[in-house]
Amino acid sequence: MPEETEGFSYSVAPNPVYDDKGMLYVLFAGESQTLPEHRIGPKIYDYFLLHVVERGRGAFVHEGQTYELEAGDAFLIRPGRLVSYVSDRGAPWSYRWIAFAGPLAEDAVRTAGLTAQHPVFRPSGESDIPSLLNDTLEVFRSRRAGAHLASLGYLHLILAAAEDVVRGESAVPAADTAGSLAVKQMIRYMTDQYAHPVSIEDMCHSLGYNRAYLSRMFKKETGVAPVTYLLRLRIDKARGLLRERPDLSVQQIAASVGLTDPLYFSRQFQRLHGQAPTAYRESVLR
Repeated sequence: MPEETEGFSYSVAPNPVYDDKGMLYVLFAGESQTLPEHRIGPKIYDYFLLHVVERGRGAFVHEGQTYELEAGDAFLIRPGRLVSYVSDRGAPWSYRWIAFAGPLAEDAVRTAGLTAQHPVFRPSGESDIPSLLNDTLEVFRSRRAGAHLASLGYLHLILAAAEDVVRGESAVPAADTAGSLAVKQMIRYMTDQYAHPVSIEDMCHSLGYNRAYLSRMFKKETGVAPVTYLLRLRIDKARGLLRERPDLSVQQIAASVGLTDPLYFSRQFQRLHGQAPTAYRESVLR
């Protein structure tokens, strides 16, 4: 929906798939070159609205606090907050925006570090946010069947780029917490990949850590070596399948938890739980 007069342009494209039941969804995207002293508000919105200033200057007023902004700055409007924004008289701003909502929207912006107390940030000159906003607008204009999914991908990338800027170096863990973070990452990796032929060496390489260092930190945090933790995780998953899937053979269950040798699986199961997989299944289904 483009609109143009001398010195002014405005274009917005809605999400071609209307989805107000999703947990997070994009409503529309747009761009505008404003006229001098062009003002919006004071008003409130019932959705999030993220702007990035491309050229010019202006002022953003959020809950009574004024932020003087220029090209390169970004500001986030939150639902239910009284806001207004006005372009500069001599250098009226142009900006792009994306509107989004959903039950997970608040968590998404909070994770990115965008709080009600800090609604303004400045992406770096190399930031992908302006191009991602343009991509969102263009995919909505295309009205492709997958435009709604593409817009969600762009939104996540925009918020990720915002988090890189807002949190900056504060996101880097202190030395005394780096080990704990590495262990959490490894546990998450195992939890996600246990059904695959995961090796501790590959895991450490994928996470960017030295194996000896990570194994030492892992045992310090959990009390067991990574290989032991992974085996226990797999056997625990197998116990669940033995209880819940009587249609699966022991060999199929072993393969489903990443242990392709059924004999090894049976031996380890009995070592950890004192009975063979078949005996365990019979006892719980009896």
